Amino acid sequence: MERNQQQVVGTEQEQRVGQSPIQKLWNANYCKVMSANLMLYFSFYLLTPLLPLYLSEEFGATKDMIGLVLMGYTITATLTRPLSGFLVDSYPRKKVLLWCFFLFFIFFGGYLAAGTLLMFAIIRTLHGAPFGALTVANSTVAIDVLAPSRRTEGIGLYGLSNNIAMAVAPSVGLFVYNQTNNFTLLFWIAFAIALVGLIIDSTVTLRDRELVKNKQKLSLDRFFLVRGWLLAVNMLFFGFCFGVLSNYLAIYGRDELGITGGTGMYFMVLSVGLVASRLQGRKALREGKLSKNALEGIILSTIGYTVFVAVKNEYGYYLSALLIGLGNGHLWPAFQNMMVQMATSNQRGTANSSIFVSWDAGLGVGVLVGGVIAELVSYRAAFWTVSAAHVIGLALYVWKTRGFFEKGRICNG
Repeated sequence: MERNQQQVVGTEQEQRVGQSPIQKLWNANYCKVMSANLMLYFSFYLLTPLLPLYLSEEFGATKDMIGLVLMGYTITATLTRPLSGFLVDSYPRKKVLLWCFFLFFIFFGGYLAAGTLLMFAIIRTLHGAPFGALTVANSTVAIDVLAPSRRTEGIGLYGLSNNIAMAVAPSVGLFVYNQTNNFTLLFWIAFAIALVGLIIDSTVTLRDRELVKNKQKLSLDRFFLVRGWLLAVNMLFFGFCFGVLSNYLAIYGRDELGITGGTGMYFMVLSVGLVASRLQGRKALREGKLSKNALEGIILSTIGYTVFVAVKNEYGYYLSALLIGLGNGHLWPAFQNMMVQMATSNQRGTANSSIFVSWDAGLGVGVLVGGVIAELVSYRAAFWTVSAAHVIGLALYVWKTRGFFEKGRICNG
């Protein structure tokens, strides 16, 4: 009797596998989309650490003006993401993807043409819109080209392209600048890399799918996945923490720890942690252990943020980078998968944009609140606030969010 039941289970598994048109993970389209994503983020991170220096040297911009100019990019990216989720669900995804990538690519040429600080600020702010839309469109297409049985694992590994770009591109940009002292060359390199990404994405083949009908009145759920609201709220806490860290790391390290020039190495170590955890966590994602993966990531990140502020030396400084990287490498793909599994197949774009928006909103609040606390009290107080915020995020996940997801999920992969 038991043997017969095993045979029935085996037959059912074979049938499910047979229903999927592509069962391997690294199919050609998935590799192309990942490669294009690498080009997208490489062109972005190539310039990121050098733009403050460029604005200061080229236009004589003050520190507060530099902050205002660069903040515009984040604002437009955040505002665009809900609309981009609606677009990729309502129109052919490849067309939306290619238009977004084309606009993202062409704006790099705008940097070359900008002759005043005002013109640069306008171009930089507008550039955030196609960036925000492109990150949603590309990741949604990545989900589409994955086999259903490998989707959760594939979403987790997709982020490796972001992490590799984060680890390598800033160092490449700094090396090129140190060797040439030529910002124009850097803009041309970013322009060319973005073009390569556009060309790669243009070769992706997508299956026809049913589009969201536009006959019904527009509602919030078309732009934000209301069904996954608590996941988004929880992600706000984690985005807040990373917003404070990424923006005030260098000045805290210099003023509190006496570490100068260690920011690049910090993010390199953090990226190593991100890559390692995504690779290590792929089995758990493949087995559908999203809640477990998320919890492990949140705990590791909480420890990392606490070590950062509690251990005032270089060992604590770099150990925190590794722990936060390991934590976010588990946390991010788990939450993204959970949000996608709260959505129907024609709401994947909305689900993707929702998790990005919640993270971006947390980043923005973190930059603002972190700066206010640092001004009124100290940077150390700001980072203790970060540690407390992550503990609250952990508590919220354990007591509410985990059960919210298990009860509300629509699909399992």
